[in-house]
Amino acid sequence: MFIKKYYEEFELEESRTTLGRTITETDIVMHAGQTGDYFPHHMDEEWCKTQPFKERIAHGTLIFSVAVGMTAQVINEVAMTYGYERLRFTKPVFIGDTIRVKVSIKDKKDHKRPQYGLVTELVEVFNQKDELVMLCEHILLTEKKDV
Repeated sequence: MFIKKYYEEFELEESRTTLGRTITETDIVMHAGQTGDYFPHHMDEEWCKTQPFKERIAHGTLIFSVAVGMTAQVINEVAMTYGYERLRFTKPVFIGDTIRVKVSIKDKKDHKRPQYGLVTELVEVFNQKDELVMLCEHILLTEKKDV
């Protein structure tokens, strides 16, 4: 779906939450192949049994990528990604965990080009136990309507 949501139309604290998505072994294997990250934390079930978490964990970059994809439900024709900041992985995600993403408008400020503003979204990823597993800030470069 395409929309036009201008800088002035974003409200602080407004939020949306995605549906869930279960992380599978296939997700982890495919991500390892795409990135070359075959660290044993993700790939070696027997070695992981000797480690604190006792099982394989999903790549943080996999969770970040999936979470960002989950939030791309609508295409805003007057905004684009400016970047991501403050990325943190607060708990591991295991095979079989189901994640969902909450996006909240955290901040708005002017950009150096007066026809644009910067909208900061807080992106929080939760597992099926409602535990925070990842968070970051997504910055949008958004056109202003009244310029």
